[in-house]
Amino acid sequence: MRKSSGDKRKGKVSENKKPEFKKPFSNDKKPFQKFVKQNDKPKPTVKKESDELRLNRYIANSGVCSRRDADIYIQSGNVKVNGEVITEMGYKVKLTDEVNFDGVNITPEKKVYILLNKPKNFSTEKNDTGANNVINLVRMATNSKIEPVGRMDKTTTGLLLFTNDATIVTKFTSPNQRSTKLYQVSLDKNLKFEDLEKIQNGVHIDGHKVYVEEITYIEDKPKSEIGIKMKTANIKIVRSIFEQLKYDVIKLDRVMFAGLTKKNLPRGNWRFLTDQEVINLKNI
Repeated sequence: MRKSSGDKRKGKVSENKKPEFKKPFSNDKKPFQKFVKQNDKPKPTVKKESDELRLNRYIANSGVCSRRDADIYIQSGNVKVNGEVITEMGYKVKLTDEVNFDGVNITPEKKVYILLNKPKNFSTEKNDTGANNVINLVRMATNSKIEPVGRMDKTTTGLLLFTNDATIVTKFTSPNQRSTKLYQVSLDKNLKFEDLEKIQNGVHIDGHKVYVEEITYIEDKPKSEIGIKMKTANIKIVRSIFEQLKYDVIKLDRVMFAGLTKKNLPRGNWRFLTDQEVINLKNI
């Protein structure tokens, strides 16, 4: 016997009756309110661990000493924060604060050491913010706040070290530092042998006698090409030595700095120091 057309068939809906859809929530407001409370509740602000550091940890992270030793320096009044002496144990500092440890500004950043083969016409002056500042040549190397170790005039080329390690900066810019630098000097004329001997024996500049470790003619080059090895951190002295004897320095290139050389480092390029090179710098 056939069923009438108005009857419901399995799996079908009657034509006279609209389909019913279940609402996502019942008329009871409590489930919805519960949903709102769970999902729309403001999330608590989570403070980054790196926003503030205990002063002793800040010092230890900078690599100058351990936390225990840092506490001793703090208690002794040898640590300043933003120019103020801090002796309070547990004192917290922000990464934006200026911390001075035993006379040297420090930073908790990872220490970075970059060697650049500086090209001509680039300045090392901090107040020179133009495109031809050396910092632009190494800007992509790191996000750390690095600075050149010492100064170079625009016309001088060769090895220039960058770091955020204040201890290294102070060490290699101090008048008493004893690291060796080797320069290749191009003069406007041949250097007389007697003048070479004068330089080897020491010349007077501004009332002070300046000595060099070694000075030689560069092999297979004209006698206007000179190699001079010195410990001074002041490049201007190198120029002054020759100018004192009536020679003009046409080109000055630093080919070695504290044991670091230009090997496999073309002009304008930079590289990170190896761990061993960093150890060697610290032990000079």
